Amino acid sequence: MTNIHSTSTLGPVFIGLPQWQHSSWPKRWFANRSGTQLADYARQLNSVEGNTTFYHLPSPQTVDNWAAATPADFRFTFKFHSDISHKSSLQHCDTLVTEQLNLLARLEHRLGQVMLQLPAGFGPAQLPLLESFLKRLSPAFSYAVEVRHLAFFAKGEQEKALNRLFMAHGVNRVIMDTRALFTGPADSALTAEVRTKKPRVPVNVIATSNQPVMRFVGNNNDQDNAACLHPWIDKCQQWREQGKSCYLFFHRPDNQDAPWLAQQFIAAYNQRFPDSALPALHFAPSQDDLQSQLF
Repeated sequence: MTNIHSTSTLGPVFIGLPQWQHSSWPKRWFANRSGTQLADYARQLNSVEGNTTFYHLPSPQTVDNWAAATPADFRFTFKFHSDISHKSSLQHCDTLVTEQLNLLARLEHRLGQVMLQLPAGFGPAQLPLLESFLKRLSPAFSYAVEVRHLAFFAKGEQEKALNRLFMAHGVNRVIMDTRALFTGPADSALTAEVRTKKPRVPVNVIATSNQPVMRFVGNNNDQDNAACLHPWIDKCQQWREQGKSCYLFFHRPDNQDAPWLAQQFIAAYNQRFPDSALPALHFAPSQDDLQSQLF
C-alpha cells in the first residue's frame, strides 16, 4: 500500500516526482527492494509526473505493466505527446489524441490527470485554438494545462480570459513554482543548464478546478527550498479542507535528489498540521549511518 494517504475528512494529497526510477535510488532511497523500481517507488509515493508520453507513446502491454506494478490508490499524471502540444499547436491532431487517451485509459482509476504542456510561444492569440481543443476532449478524463506565455501571468484581461476558459471546462491550471531554482547564483553547471530549460514565470496560485497541480523546482540549498516551500503548506491544507485533490510534484536540478525535496515538504507540512499528517518517506541508511552502527 502507498505511504501517502488522505484522511476521510480532507481531500487527498498526491505527491510525486518527475520520474519513478534513477540509477542511484536502489542504494540511496529504497532500503528493501522487492520488485521493479516503479513498484518500489509506488510503495513510498502515490503519484508520478510521467514525461515519457511527451516523447513517445508506450505499447498497451507497457501501460498494463505500469498498472500492475502500482497499488489501487496510485495516480499517474502523463503529458500529452509533443506532436499535439508543440508540433501541431492543437490542430489536426484528434487521431493522435484519441490514440493516446485510449492507451492511458488502460490505467483506469490509476490515471490521475492528463497534462497539456504548452510552449512559451502559445499566447493569447491562440486561445481560440485551446478552447476548441478542450471542447473536443473526452469528458471521461481529468486534464491539467500548463502555460508559459508571460501574458498569462500579467493579471490582466488575457490571463482572466484563460482562467475563465479553464473554469468553464473544469480544467486545472498547472502552477509552476521555480523561485527556488532561480534563487542565488547557479552552484553547478547542471543548475545553470536547468535554468535555461525551466520557465521563470510568476507563481500564480489559483485552483481553476478541483484537482490543483503544483510543480515545484528546487535548487541544491535546503534553506532556499524551505523558504519557497513554506507558503504551499497552508495552501495545500486549505485545498484539502475544500475537498480538492492536491497534486504536488517535486523537481531538483539533479532529480536523483528529488525524493529528499519531497520529504522536506512532508516534514514541514506534518509539523504544521500534525492532525492531518502525511506519512514520511523511508530512506536506505547512508554509509555514515552504517559506519556509526559499527562503533
